[in-house]
Amino acid sequence: MNTFLRYLEFLALTIWVGGIIFFSFVVAPALFTRLPSIDEAGSVVGVVLPRLHWLGLICGAVYLASAVALMRSARAFGRVGALAVIAMLVLTFIAQLGIIPRMNTLRAEMGSVERTPVTSPLRKQFDHLHVVSVWLEGAVLLVGLTAIFFTVRELPR
Repeated sequence: MNTFLRYLEFLALTIWVGGIIFFSFVVAPALFTRLPSIDEAGSVVGVVLPRLHWLGLICGAVYLASAVALMRSARAFGRVGALAVIAMLVLTFIAQLGIIPRMNTLRAEMGSVERTPVTSPLRKQFDHLHVVSVWLEGAVLLVGLTAIFFTVRELPR
């Protein structure tokens, strides 16, 4: 049973971190270079990114449930790997429930991000939130890599 629970921890982390890497370094760049407009690329990202977030939230829950079952104690939340996953969950919630809805509202108000002048207050807010969103995703990725490292390090020898 311990092997299966460890497997679930690693599976959850690798799906989540791998998804972020694939989205950030393959999907998003391809969309913004191959689609005819920033608005079209942003529209696809607006569908894909929330799905990635929900997948991450599920993976985080699986990791934490596996960690608690493995240790048979809530003390599992004090493991460095688990603390990192909790941080990932918090950052993902902020992005999904705080940043993205505000960006969607601004996008709707502008009609077109691409055709809205960069001097427009709406565009400035949108661009700022986009920077925050990218930083949050980057932080989740880095913390996720940290979680993988400490989870591996915690393996029984």
